[in-house]
Amino acid sequence: MMLRLSRHAAALCFVCAGVFVAMTAMEFLYFRQLSGGLPSLDLRFAGFTPDEGMAWLTALGRRGSEIILVWHYLTFDLLFPALLSLTLVSLILAVGRRLKAFRALPAQLQSLFAFVLVLPYTLADYAQNIAVARMLSDFLSANPDSLSFASALIVTKFALLAIPVTVIAVFHLATQKQR
Repeated sequence: MMLRLSRHAAALCFVCAGVFVAMTAMEFLYFRQLSGGLPSLDLRFAGFTPDEGMAWLTALGRRGSEIILVWHYLTFDLLFPALLSLTLVSLILAVGRRLKAFRALPAQLQSLFAFVLVLPYTLADYAQNIAVARMLSDFLSANPDSLSFASALIVTKFALLAIPVTVIAVFHLATQKQR
């Protein structure tokens, strides 16, 4: 079943890009206004200090926190990590199949390889979403430890995302050399 994902790589990329554009538009056109211009914690690739996280939560206030919780974490961020993960798996399989060595592997091993590369990112993204959503829904849970943990999860999420993206790029370059 996972091998069929490679047939849908282009469609998954298109849908994933559409959801990403919608999320980015919401961030810049609406969420930044709620926080007084501060970027969401999700966009802080290098993490944030507990003071920066608390400043964002304070600037949002109760109303802003509820809006971001509903319109970001309970909608887009429930869908996007899974969609991006499926897209990455499909791209690994599609680009990998252009390589003789990868194509020679059993189908289940190809699928397992793609799945194992992407799963850590998926788990880290959902863990980070839960950590931030908890702070948004219960302001009292936002303390230096929970903010530091959320920051570490954000950095980890992006580091783990770089792994399958790098593999896709390497596979693509290898297919160019193979030709």
